[in-house]
Amino acid sequence: MNVLRSQILFLLALVFLLQSCANIVPPAGGPRDTTPPRLLNIMPKDSSINTRVTKLEMHFDEFVGLNNAATEITVSPILPFPITSEANLKNVVLKIPDSLLKKNTTYRISFGKAIQDVHENNVFKDYQYIFSTGAYFDSLKLGGKVMNAATGKAESNALIVLYDAALNDSCVVRQKPMYLTHTESSGSFVFEGLPSMPMKIFAINDANNNLMYDGKDEKIAFCDSVVFPTTNLKQKISLNIFSENDSLNKKKGDNNVAQRNTTNTAKTNEKPFSYTVLVDTTDVRKRMQEISLPIIIETNKPIATINKTRINLMYDSLGIQVETTAKMSIDSFKKTQIIIEPSWKENSVYTLRLLKGFVKDSLGTEGLPSKNIFRTKRQEDYAKLVVHLPTKYLSNRYLLEVLRDDERMYLKVVKDTMVSFHLLTPGGYSLQVIEDRNENGQWDHGILFQRLQPELVIPYPEKINLKAGWENIIDFEEEKGKK
Repeated sequence: MNVLRSQILFLLALVFLLQSCANIVPPAGGPRDTTPPRLLNIMPKDSSINTRVTKLEMHFDEFVGLNNAATEITVSPILPFPITSEANLKNVVLKIPDSLLKKNTTYRISFGKAIQDVHENNVFKDYQYIFSTGAYFDSLKLGGKVMNAATGKAESNALIVLYDAALNDSCVVRQKPMYLTHTESSGSFVFEGLPSMPMKIFAINDANNNLMYDGKDEKIAFCDSVVFPTTNLKQKISLNIFSENDSLNKKKGDNNVAQRNTTNTAKTNEKPFSYTVLVDTTDVRKRMQEISLPIIIETNKPIATINKTRINLMYDSLGIQVETTAKMSIDSFKKTQIIIEPSWKENSVYTLRLLKGFVKDSLGTEGLPSKNIFRTKRQEDYAKLVVHLPTKYLSNRYLLEVLRDDERMYLKVVKDTMVSFHLLTPGGYSLQVIEDRNENGQWDHGILFQRLQPELVIPYPEKINLKAGWENIIDFEEEKGKK
């Protein structure tokens, strides 16, 4: 009996042991490695003078690799040909052809985020290596700010480039620069470790990353004179970047719903003569027509003549249709628009009747009749805005511009230090003053090879939210710190 009990206990112990072996639990791991590789030594040593570094060897405390080395590893001043780099186990090696190095020049090698450990991709970042082929290090500086000439706002992530002052302006389109840096989000930039020599400076919106200005799809800024690096950054360089295709001649939008009418023609292979009345006739109970704007009738072909007697505009007055007078004309520029400018009555139901033959195209095709019913807005549906301007802008050389959602609502010469606006549609507005140096009534971009700087735009620093029935009073002041 005791023998049997012992056998049973042995079998139970054996089963328990086998189950324990089947459920293998891996050992608990430690915390994730977040420590970047550590540089143990570098040859030749950092900050060497009278040295031509043609091979740079870096040894780390763990296995490392290179990521985007061609763009992350940069040499300043820029070399005419790229350097070679490779990672092997715990080492990174850079090779620079001796023929690319100049005499008495300070070189800085920036590694960016190129070096990472191979397991967790922790980055050995922002490391710079410096050496000089001469007996000293260049230590002069240049700094400044880049502004977008068309908006007056800071230009972030612009490329700032420096060239030898002996070159002409075409250098920026033909060859890579000596030195480069990028602007911060504030538009500011700084160069350090520069030699004592006159330079040309440009800012580029480098769309294709070739470190040169390609014109059509890029922006450019230049300084009127050469610049000289100094020992401090007290004197700031101001650059206004622009596109040579820029224009601030914004068109006014049209948010009205269109009523389309079509006239058939005998020529079936051509589009029939048609027109569109740009008024909202979807719900006569809603106040949709702006009393600050005319009625526009848009045709799909140039207009030859209009018959004003066949265009009738009436409004409802206590149940009686009262005809109103209106100025009517063909847009002298487009030739495809009829402009009707009445003296609107607010919150009134209007009926626009267009009788057959009110318009003809060059082939004598007549427009078909139509009837359009709509309601005008009230004074209370609009906002008011009063702008107080500093006296320094009281000149023919300055324009005040009012924008709503980037569409121009007003652009005129500053004739008074107080400008009032009525019947403004509620919404977000922005203000800016344009320095109209040539007094042609509009903003003009710069031209690089004519050494022509863009005209300045001084923005009001805040967006203005206008509400119906409210009056806003604005004291126009430049953004703090801007001159």
